Amino acid sequence: MSDTKRVTDEEALLLHSSGRPGKLEITPTKPLTTQRDLALAYSPGVAAPCLRIAEDPSLAYDYTAKGNIVAIISNGTAVLGLGDLGALAGKPVMEGKAVLFKRFADVDGIDLEVDTRDVDEFVNCVRFLGPSFGGINLEDIKAPDCFIIEERLRELLDIPVFHDDQHGTAIIAAAGLINACDITGRRIEDVKMVVNGAGAAGIACAELFCTMGVSRENIILCDTKGVVYRGRTNGMNQWKSSFAVDTDKRTLEEAVAGSDVFVGLSAKGAMTQEMVKSMAAKPIIFALANPDPEITPEDVKAVRADAIVATGRSDYPNQVNNVLGFPYLFRGALDVRATTINEAMKVAAAKALAALAREDVPDEVDAAYSGRRLRYGPDYIIPVPFDPRLIVTVPAAVAQAAMESGVARKPILDLTSYKHSLRTRLDPTADSLELILEKVRTNPRRVVFAEGEEERTIRAAMAFRAGGYGTPVLIGREEVIKEQLVAMGQPNVQFEIHNARLSDANRRYADHLYRRLQRKGALLRDCQRMVNQDRNVFAACMVAQGDAHAMVTGLTRSFGVAYEEIRRVVDPKASEPVFGLHLFITRNRTVFIADTTVHVRPDGKTLADIAVGAAAKARQMGHEPRIAMLSFSNFGQTPHPNTDPLREALSILDSRRVDFEYDGEMSADVALDYQLMKRVYPFSRLSGPANVLIMPGLHSANISAKLLNKMAGGQMIGPLLIGLDKPAQIVSMGASVNDIVTAAALAAHDSLPW
Repeated sequence: MSDTKRVTDEEALLLHSSGRPGKLEITPTKPLTTQRDLALAYSPGVAAPCLRIAEDPSLAYDYTAKGNIVAIISNGTAVLGLGDLGALAGKPVMEGKAVLFKRFADVDGIDLEVDTRDVDEFVNCVRFLGPSFGGINLEDIKAPDCFIIEERLRELLDIPVFHDDQHGTAIIAAAGLINACDITGRRIEDVKMVVNGAGAAGIACAELFCTMGVSRENIILCDTKGVVYRGRTNGMNQWKSSFAVDTDKRTLEEAVAGSDVFVGLSAKGAMTQEMVKSMAAKPIIFALANPDPEITPEDVKAVRADAIVATGRSDYPNQVNNVLGFPYLFRGALDVRATTINEAMKVAAAKALAALAREDVPDEVDAAYSGRRLRYGPDYIIPVPFDPRLIVTVPAAVAQAAMESGVARKPILDLTSYKHSLRTRLDPTADSLELILEKVRTNPRRVVFAEGEEERTIRAAMAFRAGGYGTPVLIGREEVIKEQLVAMGQPNVQFEIHNARLSDANRRYADHLYRRLQRKGALLRDCQRMVNQDRNVFAACMVAQGDAHAMVTGLTRSFGVAYEEIRRVVDPKASEPVFGLHLFITRNRTVFIADTTVHVRPDGKTLADIAVGAAAKARQMGHEPRIAMLSFSNFGQTPHPNTDPLREALSILDSRRVDFEYDGEMSADVALDYQLMKRVYPFSRLSGPANVLIMPGLHSANISAKLLNKMAGGQMIGPLLIGLDKPAQIVSMGASVNDIVTAAALAAHDSLPW
């Protein structure tokens, strides 16, 4: 298994401090360019919605962002596993929670850090903020304060109040329990359970398990002082007392003996192999302490092969991860304008997750996690976090439960249409990219970092290895790389380093290159010089000769130069063009742009081939391709020799009977604005706005991609080099460490067998 930390403290600090500090910004959703825009959005136009809301407060959901905003509120008294750090030190976590809300469910999160440890002050602060938000997510508040705060705020406010540290963990654990009981042939009403840890999460799990059907008398709760039994006075409170049982057992070891289920929300090492041996047949063990579980799955399996084990760790099967719950729970609650999140909604979320794990896993998810075999069974009782079905399944179940339990102020009349809206709410690119990266983690590769002496390259190689993607191989002088590591404060980091001039493989690589270039004007000594002196040629030879799976370069040379050097060694795939593809990702939308790097003025056949390749990549990234052949002209409006290749490409695609939508030639505004397209050109073949733009030439493609990268508000990935027979990626000279890691991982993925 991998290390508990996939990123270093230095990397995390750099991410949080680089560019605009932090992880959030406020972006307007309406145009604010002209004075008229401002007059409508603010004074005097803003008076109209104000007056309407004063007459009918429910209209705030129609005229403001209230219905999609959740406040993430903490006083920092129980920050992750770090303890009482205070409100300000907890802010990075709250910002991170806001990012997760947006990333997984398109919910806007606003973090609020309340600088008090007094329960009354905290409640009074938050209660008056209710009109601003559609829901409140309490976070990282110590027990028992969190119980009191949540209970009082739920009574005072008419919007959902949810403490994720309690109920988020409980929902995911409950889903796992449903399926673990099913697999082991148990009735949930009959299980004998030990819950170790009487904090917020432990109490909430026990409470939800009871709601699901577990008998309260069959749960033994333990804390640092042992079993919570009737008559105990030391370290008790009203929440622990509700789980006090008549028993002569006093220690965790005694409690576990003969039990069916162990749920740990405590500390590393709390569970031993001897305790595991003492449990009933087919024991269910949820060791959820983070970052290190109460007992590792390896230690459990060493003594009980019949056990089902879940942890909070992503590098083990059955991860109990709160991100499976809270974003989707709030999504469903907000969409029906729920007044609260009740037990029925939590149960619905748990049952939806459990049911999803029993369904056939989509090919792209299964491929990503192929090392784990995602089939319902002991090692797959909970869906994985990047399953694209979650955004549909869980919110719909929560919304329906809210309606059935009478807490929905805006019932959804057509659940089928609602599920469709959920399916299209998020751009699939992020999930697809993560699935690609996960597939690399389960099939680690050797990737050559050709510019190994560069600091950014070295940092990227460290991150690549820490991310679990495989073995980075650096090309460069060993003494220079070690000097860089010392300067970076990493003198003990070790890499596989190859000096092109001194490598034992030089003769073999030179012979390979000579066989390729001897009839293209190159002498053997020329090939020897290129291998000895050119790191891109050397790296490409490593890949071509099977000494590595893929390579990445680009920091120190222009794309054209790097591409030419790689092409001396590597051919295109048979009957496929090599081209560059950029992905431009904005809110809820991804646009693929090709060819941005290789063909200066492609002919019709090349454009058609590029369209086919770009469509395949779009599908791999989770999009159904709609291709537009771009030009300054729309459908022959301005006949010109420059538009002839585009029309020729269209004819070629017609003759091939390809299985994706395409049309052109058309201008960019028509391609991207579907309403304009259908109004002015109703005959267009596209069923929606184009998401793959085939550019007429390298000048327009490259300029467009770089302008978008520097001036627009989205994220750019690329250029991705597509069509080479051996995997290689060329980053831009200004690429960040993260850009290099992504390119290296994508190159690694291209090397995997399909």
